[in-house]
Amino acid sequence: MAYPEDLKAHLASGTTTLARAWRVVRRDGVALGFTDHDCALSFEGLGFAPESGMTARALLQATGLSVDNTEGYGALRAEAITEADLLAGRYDGAEVTIWLVNWADVSQRAVLFRGDIGEVTRGAGAFTAELRGLSAPLGLEQGRVYHPRCAAVLGDRHCRFNLNRDGYGLTTTVAGVEGDAVRIAHGQGFEDRWFEKGRMVVQSGAAAGLVGVVKNDRLRADGARLVEPWAGFGAPLEVGDALRLEPGCDKRAETCRLKFDNIANFRGFPHIPGEDWLVSYPVESGTNDGGSLFR
Repeated sequence: MAYPEDLKAHLASGTTTLARAWRVVRRDGVALGFTDHDCALSFEGLGFAPESGMTARALLQATGLSVDNTEGYGALRAEAITEADLLAGRYDGAEVTIWLVNWADVSQRAVLFRGDIGEVTRGAGAFTAELRGLSAPLGLEQGRVYHPRCAAVLGDRHCRFNLNRDGYGLTTTVAGVEGDAVRIAHGQGFEDRWFEKGRMVVQSGAAAGLVGVVKNDRLRADGARLVEPWAGFGAPLEVGDALRLEPGCDKRAETCRLKFDNIANFRGFPHIPGEDWLVSYPVESGTNDGGSLFR
C-alpha cells in the first residue's frame, strides 16, 4: 500500500501519533464517522467520534483481484449504531472507508480499506459486521439468462417502464396492521393481486426508507385491501404511516404486453424450445412444440 510522503516521514520518525478512522455511509445517505483515538477527529467534511461505534479487526489484503476483507466490531449505542437500525437492515450494503491517520495532523492519512458491509451478526449488546473489498462484486455471476421469462427488474434501465405512470402505483397510508400484513383503506381502484411481486416502499414512521417485496395482495369484501410483504421490515409499521405500492410483474411476456404495454422492452425469450427438443424424434402426426413428449 502506498502511503503519502508526509505520512511515511511520520512513520519513520520513530515516535508516532496514529489512529484509525472509519466512515460508514448508509444507502439512505446517512454518514457516520468513528475513530479508535480517545478524542474526536475531523476531516473530509465529517466528524469522527471516539465512541465504540466501530473498531477494526485484522485486515486481510492481497495483490491481484483477491477480495480484501476484514470485520468490524462495535457496541450498540443509542447515539451511534442502534439495534433497531441493524434489525431494519439500514446498514446492509453500506459503504465503508478506513483510514490510518496521524491524529496530531489529520492531513497525514492514507486509506487502508474501501468496500461495503456484508453479513451483520449481533448479540450481547454488540455487533460484528463483515466488510468486503471493492473487488467482491467481480465474483458475482455476469451475463444474461436465456429463459422464457423476463430477466429485467420492473422499472430498471432494461425494462424502461415508468413506475410513476398514472394508474399503476398507489401512494396511501396504513389503515391497520394484521400480523405482517397491512390494511389499505383506499385501494379499490386496482385489480385483486395487482401489487403481488411488486415493491412496498415505506415513506414515513419508524420504517421510513425501507423496501419490501409484496407476497400477497387481496381485495376484501369490505372494500379494504390487505397487502403482505414476504418478510417483515425489522421496524414496526403503524397506522398512519405513508406507503408507496408499486405494481407487480411475474416476468411473463403476456403480462408485459397486457398489463404494462411494454412488450418492446421484454428481456425474455418466450419462443425458446423446451428441453424435450434434445431427445425429440420424428413422429407421424402432431407437432414438436417444446412440450412434454409423454403426454
